[in-house]
Amino acid sequence: MPSPALELLHRVFGHTAFRGEQAQIVQHVIDGGDALVLMPTGGGKSLCYQIPSLIREGCGLVVSPLIALMQDQVEAMRQLGVRAAYLNSTLSSEDAAEVERQLLAGELDLLYVAPERLLSGRCLNLIDRAKIALFAIDEAHCVSQWGHDFRPEYRELTILHERWPDIPRIALTATADEPTQREIAERLTLEDARRFVSSFDRPNVRYRVVHKDNGTRQLLDFLAGHRDESGIVYAFSRKRVESVAEQLAAAGIKALPYHAGIDAGVRAANQRRFLQEDGVVMVATIAFGMGIDKPDVRFVAHIDLPKSIEGYYQETGRAGRDGEPAEAWLCYGLGDVVNLRQLIQQGEAGEERKRLELRKLDSLLGFCESTECRRKALLGWFGEPHPGNCGNCDNCMEPPQSWDGTTAARKALSCVYRTGQRFGAGHVIDVLRGTATEKVTRFGHEALSTFGIGSDLDVKQWSSVFRQLVAAGLLEADIERHGALRLTADSAPVLRGERELRFRTEAPKAARASTRKTRGGAAPMIDMDPASLLRFNALREWRSTTAREQNVPAYVIFHDSTLRAIAENAPDDLDDLGRIPGIGVSKLDRYGEAVLQHLLDHG
Repeated sequence: MPSPALELLHRVFGHTAFRGEQAQIVQHVIDGGDALVLMPTGGGKSLCYQIPSLIREGCGLVVSPLIALMQDQVEAMRQLGVRAAYLNSTLSSEDAAEVERQLLAGELDLLYVAPERLLSGRCLNLIDRAKIALFAIDEAHCVSQWGHDFRPEYRELTILHERWPDIPRIALTATADEPTQREIAERLTLEDARRFVSSFDRPNVRYRVVHKDNGTRQLLDFLAGHRDESGIVYAFSRKRVESVAEQLAAAGIKALPYHAGIDAGVRAANQRRFLQEDGVVMVATIAFGMGIDKPDVRFVAHIDLPKSIEGYYQETGRAGRDGEPAEAWLCYGLGDVVNLRQLIQQGEAGEERKRLELRKLDSLLGFCESTECRRKALLGWFGEPHPGNCGNCDNCMEPPQSWDGTTAARKALSCVYRTGQRFGAGHVIDVLRGTATEKVTRFGHEALSTFGIGSDLDVKQWSSVFRQLVAAGLLEADIERHGALRLTADSAPVLRGERELRFRTEAPKAARASTRKTRGGAAPMIDMDPASLLRFNALREWRSTTAREQNVPAYVIFHDSTLRAIAENAPDDLDDLGRIPGIGVSKLDRYGEAVLQHLLDHG
């Protein structure tokens, strides 16, 4: 006989088995234990507190950092027949009072609350008077001052343990290296909690990194392989977001901008379109995305370099949450490094924080320039070993060649030194190649011994050399001198001939053009037979219409993976339909007849 948790998983959520450590986590919390859960995006973290909330007496209280996230999660729960609500600033005083009444009357299974609201005296007193099943702290990495999404309010959530020590707590995150894990446990007084760490691997996501040549053109080439698919494009600045969104729209792509400077109403409308419509591309700063539950995001593209490996991992984790093929594409150049270093150095953070952020940026740059398996390098950052040769990243699919760059490195470093460590890569390259520009002659650099000693390499090759020297920590950008390159202590052994270097070879343009035409994150329906594809498209149209009528994201009706299974199996009756993964009792009652009718009409 199945356990109560497994029976609930099947009846409400439509799944017949737990994944990974879900079963152990769920039972541990049901039994009243505290837990710290690290699980990749799309790994099923929410179930780890939703099911215990439904089984334990009382209401599960979920601390969630974003209003849009909690609203979507509540709607998804209501579609499943779960009594869910939220308390945040979007509610009128009357609506908030009604939610509070429902909580006190025992009429809620789940209540989502923003940390600021939770910490108010009114909410704390409300919890005192209610029956609470558990506390779930979502996006727990927000507690870490060294993390990329620090929220100071999370530091005060220790009050949950201090005030209600007998109520179990479960903290969850998809992004935390070992130091951040320790800080989460310490700041939330979860040192004695059982820790569940799942693999951070996302095998369905293909990682690809390209060197920036013409970023927008390269992005358009990439998007040509993802037509009519939903995706996110991350850009460095608000101005860049606006520019890229305009260029994509001019190219016929359904692209929308999103950043903190856009009118709040327009921003919310754009996010709603992204969640409700198929094939929308959101061009955004990192202000967009945390907690986005849209499962069918087929790609995440970075047209500029992110700030850290953690940020990159979390942002790319928004692709392929449904487990179907997806792609993470990153385009970067040395100018990105200079911009980010300047942003960090000119920030208001303390010197210790700045040094940490600079080290994280250097680690990300090293990841970009690495010739090893991307997945191995990425997982290694989180302390998870991987044998490499994943077969689903650019370095494994198209192994990069390397060359002995020792002589070129010595020439480059020597030229940086002889030009006074006052100039960026462009000027130094002109000197190396013997190009007597106005700037070169103005400073008398045509008389240097390094003038013309690098004529054997072209500008593109030298740009690659300088980028890799920065990645290797042999050169650094002097922010106070507008990105001028200067030597580091580690460059001395190279200049003395005591250290050899190998550099990755730039892919020729012809090779890059051919890879652009491959569908790295191809649509999951590509292998469907014509009849199944016809049914799938009909079901998607029905889902879109239904979602618009209810003003909810399309995926809370059914995920693409569920629609695909329906289309391929073509069930004849409600019993057969109910056996499809992702269809619980509530959705079967609500949508079963309509789905069967569409299958009949498009048989």
